[in-house]
Amino acid sequence: MKCDTAQQNMILAQYGELPDELQLPLEQHLGACDDCRREWKALMALNEELALAPMLEPSPNLLAASRMRLDEALDNAPPRSVPQRLFGNAFRWLSFVQGAPALVTLLVGAGFLSGNFIARYEAAHAPQLPRPVILSNSASGAIASVSGIVQTPNSELVQVNYNRLVPETVQGSLDDPEIRQLLLLGTKLATTTDVHANSVALLANECRAGHNCDAVGGDGELRATLVSALRYDKSPAVRMKALDGLQPYVAKDEHVRDAVLDALMYDKSADVRSQAISMLTPVEGDSSVRQVLRTVSSQDVNPAIRNASFQELQGSADIQ
Repeated sequence: MKCDTAQQNMILAQYGELPDELQLPLEQHLGACDDCRREWKALMALNEELALAPMLEPSPNLLAASRMRLDEALDNAPPRSVPQRLFGNAFRWLSFVQGAPALVTLLVGAGFLSGNFIARYEAAHAPQLPRPVILSNSASGAIASVSGIVQTPNSELVQVNYNRLVPETVQGSLDDPEIRQLLLLGTKLATTTDVHANSVALLANECRAGHNCDAVGGDGELRATLVSALRYDKSPAVRMKALDGLQPYVAKDEHVRDAVLDALMYDKSADVRSQAISMLTPVEGDSSVRQVLRTVSSQDVNPAIRNASFQELQGSADIQ
């Protein structure tokens, strides 16, 4: 403790207002500092001399006159400004708090609990960062496309939106429109040749059995699919199945008849061409059919095909 501080504390100690925590440091300083100790003894002697003098009480007239002058001074005093009032209130509140340590402790505890509650509330209701997506199960479907990418600002967190191809299974009757639609897709989007061949075979069986071959999509969609398989499929077995399914429609559908005639003239499979000849029996009287049969019977490089065409021509009257 320095001498300046010790002299101020000595005055407070003389009036009994020195805090207890400063009492011991003051005594230690007085024991080590001769100047402060002499001043302390002087203050003690002055207080003893003053204590010997009688204390005079003010007269009632003096007290009344003093109170009146104080009231007049307060009434004539200008009003305080807002900052002055706030400062005065704050000073009085601090003075009151200093005299009530239990209240200070209570206020500090309430402030700590309030701050903790507010911090927890803000943390619970703060916007959460999107969690990263982890591809943990690749068997749930292949990724078809990426539809969006969003990066969280000021971080390395990235959110990727993607579409996945998930395999599904459906079971139903061949007459069910949904099953037929899937079979049509199987002829165009099959992942294996076996799936493609099975799709064509099932559709051909339905058409051959007369189970409403025009139901899906209208306008002979099933027949059109079989015609396309007959014209363009690379597998002779698939083309044979398509021919078998088109059998009931050769006589009444001109597009089917033209596809069968094209197969007879240009297909590379002898089995397909032989079956095409046998399918033309109901319409062998048609002039376009007889013209194709005549051409094949005279010009085809395959003797069996030439002979089958000639036999078909002999089975009916010659129509030019």
